[in-house]
Amino acid sequence: MAYNRIRVAKDKADLVKSLLNSNNKTAPFQTYADLIAFAAALGAKRKKRVSLGEISQSEPAPIGLEIFVSRGYDLEIKLLAIAETHDTKILSPLDPIAENERLQIFEEYANGGLEILQEELRGAVDYTERLLLIMSQERYQSVQPGEEFDLSRFL
Repeated sequence: MAYNRIRVAKDKADLVKSLLNSNNKTAPFQTYADLIAFAAALGAKRKKRVSLGEISQSEPAPIGLEIFVSRGYDLEIKLLAIAETHDTKILSPLDPIAENERLQIFEEYANGGLEILQEELRGAVDYTERLLLIMSQERYQSVQPGEEFDLSRFL
């Protein structure tokens, strides 16, 4: 049976609420779905997949999959699943086990991304500015063509 909800770890609930545009007019995200999709992409980019542990039951409660679908994030969920498993059968819309696995992969990457955000945003006053710096760093990260020369091997 598919649970059709994206869950958030209880230890990340406060971070998720603080990044959402509710009372704070300058918060960087408008919906939980936007934030979770961003966190999943960040977790996948940095290859950080973390199991959820205890699930938040109150705010934010598990988010219906239809919200992610309506915002176009279902493609991200599918892409992460196929990239992780290298098996096209995980995309089957009729297999509830495959759907559960897709959602679990997405949740775990989102949780990993939220852990990264928790570290990166620690002590920040303006989350939007810090997020822009994080994205700018990712974008302009220099790609090393080969291995760096390591002088320590001569010691």
